[in-house]
Amino acid sequence: MRDCPRYKYRAIVDHRPFHWPGGSRVALWVINNIEYFEYGSKGLEINEGAARFDPDIVNHSLRDYGPRVAIWRMVDCFDRLGIRVTVALNADVCEHYPQIIHAGLERKWEWMGHGPTNGMRLAGLSEENERMVIRDTLQRIERSIGTRPKGWLSPGLVETHNTLDILAEEGISYVADWVADDIPFFLTTKYRDILSVPYSMEINDMGLILRQKVSGSEFRTRIIDQFETLYEEGERCGRVMAIALHPVLTGQPHRIK
Repeated sequence: MRDCPRYKYRAIVDHRPFHWPGGSRVALWVINNIEYFEYGSKGLEINEGAARFDPDIVNHSLRDYGPRVAIWRMVDCFDRLGIRVTVALNADVCEHYPQIIHAGLERKWEWMGHGPTNGMRLAGLSEENERMVIRDTLQRIERSIGTRPKGWLSPGLVETHNTLDILAEEGISYVADWVADDIPFFLTTKYRDILSVPYSMEINDMGLILRQKVSGSEFRTRIIDQFETLYEEGERCGRVMAIALHPVLTGQPHRIK
């Protein structure tokens, strides 16, 4: 048995007391995962029964509902609520859905690299191939939005043993793959430390709506319960709360409210 080489154990109760700017107890970030899937690719199997067929028309068209319809419903929702989101962005979105990029630039969204497409994972890539994939992803996003992303979320939250070193080499400042804490902590790389910003597999429509089959109302209740607990704990030491969303799931008419 061995400990993770990227970070050391730290009990949250031992962290020095602090609050976020303005005395806030909770730093809330909403992550909108905007992704591209090639026709015929696997991933995000909303209808598992249809996934065994080729062509898989059902899942492809369901996934396409996200950028065609659901994202615009979510844009309106974020505008009404005054939420500036962070986008986990597949680089292929820049070429295939430029209207979405334009909408995000108008709203000054934050952009995280999220691989070229969500139809692939970093797992199994050689170090050199992975470096090429990460570098190409960041360069394409930079050409599209005008600035290089500072953050990264791996497709499927899947890394290799080289991912963090490559991300540090490419100038990434924070990652969201490591869901080990409610407070940011540093991950060690060959070059410099990278900040791990708390993401969530619990307050995430992929896990709750797609896999646990909870209703929109239940998802809302869990979001509120999560916040209330973190807010209470944040009286002594600030917390981070992440809400991870995917347009094709949360952007459905019966869930968006």
